[in-house]
Amino acid sequence: MERMKRLTVLGATGSVGRRALELIEHFPGQFRVEGLAARGTNPDLVAELCRTHRPRAVALADERAVDVLARALGHPRPEILGGARGIVALARDVEADVVLSAIVGGAGLLPTMAAIETGKAVAIANKEPLVMAGSLMTAAARRHKAPLLPVDSEHSAIFQCLEGQQRSQVHRILLTASGGPFRRMSKADMASVTVEDALNHPTWKMGAKITVDSATLMNKGLEVIEARWLFGLPAEQVQVVVHPQSIIHSMVEYVDGSVIAQLGVADMGIPILYALNYPDRLPWPGERLDLTKIGSLTFEEPDVERFPCLSLCRQALAAAGCAPAVLNAANEIAVGAFLAGRIRYTQIAELIALALERVPARALDSIETCVDVDAETRRFVEGRLPGSANAAAVGVSGRAGR
Repeated sequence: MERMKRLTVLGATGSVGRRALELIEHFPGQFRVEGLAARGTNPDLVAELCRTHRPRAVALADERAVDVLARALGHPRPEILGGARGIVALARDVEADVVLSAIVGGAGLLPTMAAIETGKAVAIANKEPLVMAGSLMTAAARRHKAPLLPVDSEHSAIFQCLEGQQRSQVHRILLTASGGPFRRMSKADMASVTVEDALNHPTWKMGAKITVDSATLMNKGLEVIEARWLFGLPAEQVQVVVHPQSIIHSMVEYVDGSVIAQLGVADMGIPILYALNYPDRLPWPGERLDLTKIGSLTFEEPDVERFPCLSLCRQALAAAGCAPAVLNAANEIAVGAFLAGRIRYTQIAELIALALERVPARALDSIETCVDVDAETRRFVEGRLPGSANAAAVGVSGRAGR
């Protein structure tokens, strides 16, 4: 009998983590959950996941939630670790065949690297670690023979389209984008976009931060950077095409003019399941694609004037070094400020551009340098938000509509 695949899920209470754990329940005897990590803001949900999946260890970023979870679980219970170091220890020390890295934002950098450095296969759902330190992470993956398995629907599609092919035969990658909720909105109207507007994605159901990133097309720009490192191709061979139906998840064009595409329903469960059980496929338990009901598939060029975040990502990638880490940190703080009603939607890109201009460029020589630049950028952007001493000097004022 084949041994169950052992899993650690980082970001267990987020949208990707929850979806992965739901799918695991469909395949009893196929997977065993060894470790869970979460922020700890919802210890009751973590306790429920522990009762269902019986992990050997749990890590909570919020150390105050450790005692709450311990009381909720009673005895016997898994080992409970606290703080950022606890999550790194979980990723590093818990025996697992695959680590699903789904912690939102830069917080996933160190745990993801810890998993890579122990040679575990890492299913990467959080693109930020590769954006921040792609050269370091891919070099570590090669050094420790740790497979990097993409979970983003677009990168999973590319990964599948490249199977069995030589990279030298690739002409270009075509990353598809839904275009988000403001695909047809004028630049002038974007100034009055509300949080509710930005969270109303036409196709995908995702967490708040990534939904806003999709609205600004920052998410697609981050995916360009991620693709550059995952697939070892220069930026000019990674292109973006808007495809509102979100049926074709991405394409690879080869030198002979052939284009291979991966299609499917807009459900993150499909790439999650593919990564968790790679290289074997499992029968999909959900809705299947029926092309006869789709009608038509359309494509268009992205408008970088209305969506400047896409250009800012290419600018950061071209600058190299720690510039992508600056970009990512600035975006995280700006999106958080927008979601909190502190800035307008259009000021997200303004703050990112300011950070890329003002935060000193540094060579990406270590993970420690990346962490330092991340912290420096966060301080810089937070100091330019409304109410801060420097806000008026850079023209960042006013509140977003709620």
